[in-house]
Amino acid sequence: MTPRLLVFTRTTAYRHDSIPAAVTAVRELAHHPVDHTEDPAVLEGELDGYAAVVFLSTSGEVLTPAGRERLAAYVDGGGGFVGVHAAACTEYEWPYYGDLLGARFDRHPACQPGRVIIDDRDHPATRHLPAVWEFTDEWYDFRSNPRSSVRVLLSADETSYEGGAMGPDHPLAWCRAQAAGRVFYTSLGHATEAYADEDFRAHLRGGLEWATGRG
Repeated sequence: MTPRLLVFTRTTAYRHDSIPAAVTAVRELAHHPVDHTEDPAVLEGELDGYAAVVFLSTSGEVLTPAGRERLAAYVDGGGGFVGVHAAACTEYEWPYYGDLLGARFDRHPACQPGRVIIDDRDHPATRHLPAVWEFTDEWYDFRSNPRSSVRVLLSADETSYEGGAMGPDHPLAWCRAQAAGRVFYTSLGHATEAYADEDFRAHLRGGLEWATGRG
């Protein structure tokens, strides 16, 4: 049986208008068939047949206790996990999730243009990007800097926009190992327009490939 991707978009807090476009983009970019759900009961079921679980702009508390247990066992056992944008605004009450993702959302300034710094070009999510990547997003600040525990792929140039609060070292996207599993997170992807942007689509495609073991 061909492995599939499980895309989860449940929200119990802020809901992004870009979710439908984001789901469509993942279907177009993924090398695997996609199952899309907002039903937390699905996360209570068997996950081992999935190449990765994708939390796509989820928000708030979205899992049941049984779903938390199942997701942790899946990733720790070698599964892939991808978090996109508001995935960092999710499951604040579950400590494991914060460790899994690497950092939790704190705040963001107004959505505006800015510059992305490429920290690591030796990764499928970054190797295609221009030397100077101009992009428009919400430029998430995080409650802590994850650099000591993750492989940082992209950072924000806070001098290129207004309202950044993390300083000169401001990670935006990263990957890490979680036990035997692979975790990729990108804070980019707020607006519907992002999912039609070729650079962002290639970034997202590379993250999906890496998390599923293809990259």
